Amino acid sequence: MNSLTEDIKQHITDVRDFPKEGILYKDISSLFLNTELCHRIVLEFVKFSKNKVDAVCGIESRGFLFGPQIAQLLNVPFIMIRKSGKLPPPVVSKNYNLEYNKATIEIKKHFISQGQRILIHDDILATGGTAKACAELITECGGIATQFSFIAELSFLNGTQTLLPHCNEIHSLVSY
Repeated sequence: MNSLTEDIKQHITDVRDFPKEGILYKDISSLFLNTELCHRIVLEFVKFSKNKVDAVCGIESRGFLFGPQIAQLLNVPFIMIRKSGKLPPPVVSKNYNLEYNKATIEIKKHFISQGQRILIHDDILATGGTAKACAELITECGGIATQFSFIAELSFLNGTQTLLPHCNEIHSLVSY
């Protein structure tokens, strides 16, 4: 059996010029064709966060793919962080810049408890802008972003450096 890192890299494909010219998109969709690999991924994230978090926040939309499973195995709530207009009020919003656009994310404020330790989960860590905005949103709601987890990190974009001021527990299963 290959290492988890090797198996993940074998299942992630590169798509050039998507979603726009000059971007090399890391497509994780073929991971879901391998149920055993998906199980190993979830178990690795659970091992990273066991007894360290009170809830898992998944970033729309690919943070919803493994986030609920991680939360279930940790026996903690799963909280969705969604794009603007996707959650009914009342919500708390955060505007931020993406590497190639601007965006707004939202969360149901009353889903976060004062001092609650939160794992923020998504598929890819690029520049870190979205995850940073999530950490700031969680802080505004009274929670504490104690961990970040990603399937893959595009290390040349320095996303880890963006996140370190918010939390130093950052776990990416593979790095490019």
